[in-house]
Amino acid sequence: MTLHIHDTLSRKKVAFEPRDETNVRMYVCGPTVYDLAHIGNARPVVVFDVLSRLLRRLHPKVTYVRNITDVDDKINAAAKESGETIQTITERTTKIFHQDMAALGALDPDHEPRATQHIDGMIDLIKTLLASGHAYEAEGHVLFDVPSMPDYGRLSRLNRDELVAGARVEVAPYKRDPADFVLWKPSTDDLPGWDSPWGRSPENPKGRGRPGWHLECSVMSEKFLGPEFDIHGGGQDLIFPHHENEIAQSTCRGDAGFAKYWMHNGYL
Repeated sequence: MTLHIHDTLSRKKVAFEPRDETNVRMYVCGPTVYDLAHIGNARPVVVFDVLSRLLRRLHPKVTYVRNITDVDDKINAAAKESGETIQTITERTTKIFHQDMAALGALDPDHEPRATQHIDGMIDLIKTLLASGHAYEAEGHVLFDVPSMPDYGRLSRLNRDELVAGARVEVAPYKRDPADFVLWKPSTDDLPGWDSPWGRSPENPKGRGRPGWHLECSVMSEKFLGPEFDIHGGGQDLIFPHHENEIAQSTCRGDAGFAKYWMHNGYL
């Protein structure tokens, strides 16, 4: 039996041909654990659970990775509003997420890494992008230099103005280009932060900061699946900017092709 899938990158229905017939590898973006999951959050879990089950019937081994985002500005805002600690919010929300997805009958992924467990890998990736000229420092931040990647926008197929308008953030004055996105940002003492080589000053001698949203999935997918794997999935709302920026980070790290196929579930 030949499995056909819809590939977002090519905008076509294609025959699925894994890079390695003995181990199909799939990464799916998981929840940001700041609040309870709604039915839209459950949709990608169910969709890619069904796909992983089908792949297991067709191939001898499937490695399915779905992450937990436990460092994010939405979590910080929820902690400030509720007065709870960030750890309390993320642990409770993750536990309830697991209970809810089990109630839907979804199986656990093979690996479920948390972003906060992979900060060192994120710092290493930033160093590589800086050394290769694909990133730069500005006012304590490290940003990806979008014009350094000619193919940027190939997944979303947005034009220049649409890329800037759809980036979900205001254009900061320290950006070289309005489309550039944050890899690392400074943190105050009341926010999560880790020591880094960037943004050091008398007020911040250890370069305390935290990663940008897009960085984590580039690092965790490579950690568990390698620099090239078969399927990257998620909701269609992640096509831009999240998945577009993942492609930029991961392909500019070296010569690897990152994900071969991109799959996105639609809205309810």
